[in-house]
Amino acid sequence: MPFRPRATGLLLALFVVAAPAAAQTPLSLADAIARARAHNPDAGSSAAGEREASQRVAQARAGYWPSVDVSESWQRGNQPVFVFGSLLSQRQFTAADFALAALNRPDAVDNHRATVTVEQALFDATTSASVDAAAIGQGIAGATRRIVDQDLAMRVTDAYGQVLVTASALHSAEAAVATAHSDRELAVNRRDAGRVTDADVLQVEVHLSQARERQIRATSDERIARARLNHVMGEPLGSLFQLDPAVPVAMVDVADLPSLEAEALAHRPEVALAALQEDLARTSQAAARAAFLPQVSAQGAWELNGGAWNGRASSWLVGAVARVNVFHGFGHKARLAEARDLTTRRSLERIKADTATRLDVHVAVASLDAARASEAVGRDAVAHARESRRILRDRYEAGLTDITSLLRSADALAQADARHVAAQVSVLAADAALRHAVGRR
Repeated sequence: MPFRPRATGLLLALFVVAAPAAAQTPLSLADAIARARAHNPDAGSSAAGEREASQRVAQARAGYWPSVDVSESWQRGNQPVFVFGSLLSQRQFTAADFALAALNRPDAVDNHRATVTVEQALFDATTSASVDAAAIGQGIAGATRRIVDQDLAMRVTDAYGQVLVTASALHSAEAAVATAHSDRELAVNRRDAGRVTDADVLQVEVHLSQARERQIRATSDERIARARLNHVMGEPLGSLFQLDPAVPVAMVDVADLPSLEAEALAHRPEVALAALQEDLARTSQAAARAAFLPQVSAQGAWELNGGAWNGRASSWLVGAVARVNVFHGFGHKARLAEARDLTTRRSLERIKADTATRLDVHVAVASLDAARASEAVGRDAVAHARESRRILRDRYEAGLTDITSLLRSADALAQADARHVAAQVSVLAADAALRHAVGRR
C-alpha cells in the first residue's frame, strides 16, 4: 500500500509543539537536509578538503612553469679569492692586480651583486605524475564531499523521523492520560451507583498513574530527539522547530532491480571513490617509474656586480643540465614494486565496493518492501484497536464486561497508534536508505 504522509496520527504529532514553534514556518525534511549541508561541521570540513585538493593541483602544475629567482646581496672583505673574483665580475681587474703582494694580501673591496636566475624543466616525468596524482586527489576529495552530503541526508532523515515518532508518542501519552481520566470518572459513577466496587476505581487510578509516567518519559524523549536533530543540522541544541505536517515521499520504483543496481554503480560516490583510488595507485606506478628516467632542464642567469650600488657591470650565463640516477640502494626498485602491489589492492577494493553497492540496493529494496507492508498492517491494527475500545467501553458502561478488559483495550490502542506511526516513519527512512543506496541526493 502507498505511504500516506498526512495520516491523522502523524498530523497530530507534528502539531504538538510549544507556542514559539507554532509561529514559525514549518521545517520540511528537505529544509532540514539543506540546513545540515550548510551548517554541519562535517559538511564544512569536506568542502574545505575539496578546496585544499584543488590548490594541490595548482601546486603540482607549477612544475611546468619556469622557476625565476631574483636576489640582491652585498659583501665586503679581503679574502684573496673573493677579491680576485669580485674584481673580475666588476670588470675592474688590472695588470697591477697580478702582483704577488696584491694577490696574497689584497685590499678589502665591496661587491654589490644582483642576480636573476631562470630554470625551465625540459623533461621531468615526475612532474606529469604529480599533476595526475593531484587531479585524482581532487576527484577523491569531491567524492568524499558527496559521501558526507549523502550521509548527512540519511542522518537528518533518521533524526527527523525520530522527532515524529517521539512527538506522536507524546501525543498518544497525553491522549491516554485524558482517556484514563474519563475511565476513572466512569468507574466512579458506576461505583456510586452501586454497580461496581472500589476495586474498579483503584485499578483505574493505577492505570492513570502509569499513563502519567509514560507521558513524562515521552516528553523527555521528544526533547532529546529534537536536540539530536538540531545537532545534525548544525543549529543551537535548544532551537525549537515546527516540523512540516506534509512529509512527501516520492517512492522509488523497486520493480526493476537491475536498473537500480546499474544506477547505483554509476552514481554512488563510494564506487567512484574506489575507482579513483585505483587510478591513483596506477599513477603512483608512473611516478615510481619516473625515478629511472633522466631529468633535463635549461638554466640561465644574469648578474650585475659592482663596487658601488649604482655602478655595476653585467654578465650572463646559459646552460643545460641532465641528471640520471644510477644507483639509489635499490630504493627506486622497491618503490615500483610497492606501487604495483598497491594497484592490485586498490583493484580488489574497487571490486569489493561494487559488490557492496549491489548488496546495499538489495537490502534497501527488501527493507522498503517490509516497511510498506508494516505500515499497512499498522493502519489496520489501529482501526481494529479503536473499534475494540469503543465496543468494550459501551459494554463496560452497560455492565457486560469488567474494568480489566477496558483498560487493556486502552493500552492496546495506544500501542497500535505508536507502532503505526513508527511504521510510517520506517517507510520514510527506508525510502531515504534506498535513495542513498542508488546514489540519489
